[in-house]
Amino acid sequence: MLPYFAKGQVIKGFGRGSRDLGCPTANLSRDAVEALPEDFKTGVYFGYASVDSGKVYKMVMSLGWNPFYNNETKTMEIHILHEFESDFYDKELRVAVLGYMRQEKKFGSVNELIDAIKDDILQAKNELNASEFVIYRNHSFFIK
Repeated sequence: MLPYFAKGQVIKGFGRGSRDLGCPTANLSRDAVEALPEDFKTGVYFGYASVDSGKVYKMVMSLGWNPFYNNETKTMEIHILHEFESDFYDKELRVAVLGYMRQEKKFGSVNELIDAIKDDILQAKNELNASEFVIYRNHSFFIK
């Protein structure tokens, strides 16, 4: 099933990534979530992303219902491993999902969740240095 390529408009999420977790995320539109194959597992993934056909960056993606927050809507939340100067709502986001890291989990506290996110980011950075994944940085999917 991987690699999986998705694109969609960046929409407003719950605002928890930046505010509560110190990890800003870009939420893909509902149609991008609904286009996922039915058997696409929820959890945390790594790969690459680009905004409006710009530079391609490493990313971590959470797919699912965010059990810590008891969401009722399935979301695709992408944390791009780059610091942007401003938000990019309504822009096109393209993601190449390359690897699966872990299942969704209901953490006991916000601090446990933050620690897991930090671990996810570190793991993604390391995994994406492998030559089998680096080649996707220049994939034709990222060229509009």
